[in-house]
Amino acid sequence: MIAKIMSIGLKGVEGYLVQVEVQTICAMGAFVIVGLPDASVKESKERVSTALHSFGHQLVDHKIIINLSPSEQKKNGPLFDLPIAVGILKSMGVITSEISNLTGFIGALSLDGSIQPVEGMLPAVLAAKKIGLTILYMPYSESLPEIEIDNFEIIYVSSLKDVVQHLSGQDILPVHTTKSTKEKKMMYDKDFTDIIGHQFAKRALEIAAAGEHHLFMVGPPGCGKSMLAETFPSILPPLTKEAQLEKISLYELAGMGYEDSGQSSIRTPHHSASSVSIIGGGQTPKPGEISLAHRGVLFLDEIAEFSKKTLDMLRQPIESGVVTISRARSIVKYPASFLLIGAMNPCPCGYLGSNSHYCTCSIKQVRSYQNRLSGPIRDRFDISLKIEPVILNKVDEVSNSETSETIRKRVIEARERQYERYGKELTNGRVSYDIITKTNEPKAKIQQILQQVSFKKKWSNRVQIKVLRLARTISDLKGENQMTEEALWEAMTLSRSQDYFLECGKRQGRK
Repeated sequence: MIAKIMSIGLKGVEGYLVQVEVQTICAMGAFVIVGLPDASVKESKERVSTALHSFGHQLVDHKIIINLSPSEQKKNGPLFDLPIAVGILKSMGVITSEISNLTGFIGALSLDGSIQPVEGMLPAVLAAKKIGLTILYMPYSESLPEIEIDNFEIIYVSSLKDVVQHLSGQDILPVHTTKSTKEKKMMYDKDFTDIIGHQFAKRALEIAAAGEHHLFMVGPPGCGKSMLAETFPSILPPLTKEAQLEKISLYELAGMGYEDSGQSSIRTPHHSASSVSIIGGGQTPKPGEISLAHRGVLFLDEIAEFSKKTLDMLRQPIESGVVTISRARSIVKYPASFLLIGAMNPCPCGYLGSNSHYCTCSIKQVRSYQNRLSGPIRDRFDISLKIEPVILNKVDEVSNSETSETIRKRVIEARERQYERYGKELTNGRVSYDIITKTNEPKAKIQQILQQVSFKKKWSNRVQIKVLRLARTISDLKGENQMTEEALWEAMTLSRSQDYFLECGKRQGRK
């Protein structure tokens, strides 16, 4: 008798349906798995045969052939243990009830027959729903969030005995979760009230949060670049349930724990990190830092110290929101829709253009240092900021009274305007030029001003589009339905202050 059991295979975070075909023949004992299994899948035969022995079923006089279909896809991980064991029991006639093609099984087996959680269960659950399965048998894990999906039933099982009992119509003990269902309060380690001064930078960060605009900061050591970036997540809107599940899936695939707080996270890799650890990949592809920053912030401090190869590899994910890792046998895609913040000193010593320190770098050293960021990478930043040290005894205390919560409310309102305008969760920083012009075409006067400034500054088409996106976000923060000239001028001020390098050189007396 041939039994066919459904399961889920994973290729990155994307899942696909795997049909586990099992045939049991009365012959000399053998256990064969075909269908491009990797080493962990091949080892399933030892775990499954021992678990069935503990369950009271011997496989000595049986030849078992297992085909994992589709055969052209490489299968990996121990999550096929449970469907293989269920298929064998069905093929041997131990399980007599009918198993629907809309019922799936995932889980690893221990030698005593208990079912253990494995990496990638949450992506598998989301894939099962997307594929069209209606029931999924799987082990319970404390690390997983509470999963509630319409028209989709998850049956938590702890052993093979539970599976057989439930398939035969008997009740099993339910799994009682201890997860709190109360709404979690947004808690952050840093607040904007902790930042002294920097009113222009705070305004720029608010605009970046409202429209998901990438931001670049230049300034001398100790001026507050890192504090501004680390406080930035406190003004971002809370994650939706879908976004939380996406992030937990990525962290699970990377083998890392993730606290489901509902807040946007920030990833701060060191400049010595390898390109594989940042982009993702490896012999067994895993998500990198840009995918772990999905729906959050990627902060590259001292961005000029990162290798040029690594920075140039960021160009495609920044535009598409997806990183593609190609291997000889497969292509894996991970989501990487992050907000990039870069920070660097203006020169190797850090004091180019400073009023309090003299720069000791030669013009050659300055150019070499600044050229570590290629033109295409600089073009992908929407906002460029010059950060200067704050003179503490000249700061107006009243200007520091606004909290992150107050700013976050304005950001959320601006995001809601964008979602309503575009008909989906799409922000100005991600929207295409075609959609901007269709939903809110700039006035002729605004287009004329932009063309004149662009011709004078020699801005590329990408820069001009980014200026329009920024202007649209500034108008959204003010509650304006139309893009205003005032918003355009502010956007142009924020967008191209990287001319600061040239100004600094002049101030140092360099040509």
